[in-house]
Formats: sequence, C-alpha cells, structure tokens
Amino acid sequence: MRILILTAVAAEKEAVLRGLGDDSRFTVELAGVGLVEAAVSAATILAASDYDLVISAGIAGGFPGRADIGSVVVASDIVAADLGVQTLDGFSSLDELGFGTTRVPVAAELAARVTGGLQAAGLAAAAGPVLTVATATGTAATAAALAARVPGAAAEAMEGFGVAAAAHRRGMPVLEIRTISNTVGPRDRDAWRIGDALKALQAASSVLTEVL
Repeated sequence: MRILILTAVAAEKEAVLRGLGDDSRFTVELAGVGLVEAAVSAATILAASDYDLVISAGIAGGFPGRADIGSVVVASDIVAADLGVQTLDGFSSLDELGFGTTRVPVAAELAARVTGGLQAAGLAAAAGPVLTVATATGTAATAAALAARVPGAAAEAMEGFGVAAAAHRRGMPVLEIRTISNTVGPRDRDAWRIGDALKALQAASSVLTEVL
C-alpha cells in the first residue's frame, strides 16, 4: 500500500515523519497553506505518481465540546465550510446554489479503523466533520455560525478540502487527520498549545503504521 500524507507546514511534516519512523509505505510532502495551494500541490504530486490512499494531516482548531486541545479528530466528512455566497438572508453554500459540492467523502472504513486504532492506543480521538475555511475563525459569532452550518463540526483547518478534491478527482481514497492546538473562536494566541498538538500528531502518525 502506497500512502501519501500532505501537511501544510514543515513542523507538521517533521512531526509526522517522527511518528512514521522508517515505514517505507508512506511518502510525506508539503502542500502549503490554504485550500488553493493545497489543491494545486496535491494535484501536481498525484499527477506524477499513483497512491492507494491520500491523507491530509496537521494541527487545527477544535470546536468547543467536540474536540479538546491535544485530542485527535479523524474526519467523517471533509467540508469547504465557507464556499458559497453571503446574502441579506444568510449564507448559501455552493450545494444550495446548484454550482457544485462543498463535501468530499472520506474512505469511511479506513477512517473508522484509524479512529479505533487511535483510541486503542490511548489517544483522545473522535470522528467528526472537519471544516476547511479560507479565513481562520477569530470570533465567537463566526464559530457559532459554522457549527450551526455543519452539525457536529469537530475541527477547522485550511487545507483538507483542497487535498481531498484533488484526490477525489483522480479516484483515490482520502482521509483527514487533525490534532487540536486551539479552540475555534476568539483568537487567544497565549492559550494555543501548538507543541502539544504536534506531539499528538507524532503519536497519531505512529498509530497509522499499525492500522493501515
């Protein structure tokens, strides 16, 4: 099985590589920050070589009550949460406008296996929708609007939908795995625990070698 893991930044890539050790089934590459950069990078890499599974991985914000700081979220759905239009009556998604889709399905059986493996390894892990946004949330109002828009939303990041769309276009199964560094809502950098999230990412990557 050949597995491609894409992270946004070098610190995430290094954490993943530490967790994977010398498992030659995995290739880890940088996708860049944001949906567009991630989609272009993923499409370029996948055009050059075939893989059996593509994983978008990294740290993320967790929605209150759904994903605590230091925990792991395995995407049950990968959702472009702010792709649509804002009107006087509220937000309408691309789906509602009839112009496409804002969701890419994950490899459900593999996602369940990974979630179970993480839990069995003693990590705080749960499955739930992971949102991809173009602008990271910085207010309580926006966090509440996103949670209402996508029931059960567990985490927010900026790359997953881009990676997933590129993989889906080529018929490759995809997963998204996020470890939580902060709470989605008002930005309080002093409360962020990036180091803990990177340690969780390393631990989660180690589990991947056992369950995939």
